[in-house]
Amino acid sequence: MTVRLLGIGVVLMLVGCGQNAQLSDLERFVAQVKARPGGEIEPVPTFDTYEPFVYQANSLRSPFLAPVEVREVNRPKADPNIKPNLDRRQEYLEQFSLDALSMVGTLALLDGQSFALVADVEGQISKVTIGNYIGQNYGRITQVSEARIELTEIVPDGGQGWLQRPRTLQLKDPTQQ
Repeated sequence: MTVRLLGIGVVLMLVGCGQNAQLSDLERFVAQVKARPGGEIEPVPTFDTYEPFVYQANSLRSPFLAPVEVREVNRPKADPNIKPNLDRRQEYLEQFSLDALSMVGTLALLDGQSFALVADVEGQISKVTIGNYIGQNYGRITQVSEARIELTEIVPDGGQGWLQRPRTLQLKDPTQQ
């Protein structure tokens, strides 16, 4: 029964779409639209030809950075007699930078000779006195006191020569670990 009702519904729909349908109002609207005058299309605008710009101020100073003032460095004159002794045998504490060494104490003998105790980064303590070398800049100990070691380093002057530079290694405060 439902199949018969469905078939009848389809037939009725097809009859409604037949040629006898009244389409006069639609045909009249299409005719009115076609009768209107056509509009004009604007012509494509013309553009000026592109001229590339070549930036040539790249060798000049940037206007966004402050000017750099160039001054000549006044280097101290190197003494030609100052140079490290490269033929001598290096001592143990010369393999460490002076910043990696710390003075941890002193020893004084009865004959008046005094020694300083220096700890390296590996925790080993070495005994040094006047004339010993420490640090990587050929530092030679010139004085040992209870509170510090004074030494003179030989460092390059930035050119072809060498300069002497005084340095001090202070006794390490036991409260600062």
